Amino acid sequence: MGKISVTQRRSSNGCNQRQLDTLRSLGLRRIGHTVEIEDCEQARGMVHAVRHLVDVHTDGDAPARTPKQEQGS
Repeated sequence: MGKISVTQRRSSNGCNQRQLDTLRSLGLRRIGHTVEIEDCEQARGMVHAVRHLVDVHTDGDAPARTPKQEQGS
């Protein structure tokens, strides 16, 4: 399994408790904070739950594709 880097880019103000708990579970504490986590199904699910607050980068330099990028928006 590889690793992915997750960076919090937006504030968690106004988020529901479940999203706040997910950010904490990922290890994110503040805007600009980056953590490296195992690339597994559970981690991808947590990132998906807070995808509007974070940026994801895979092992390479290019950011991972998000659903908005895949749709062409």
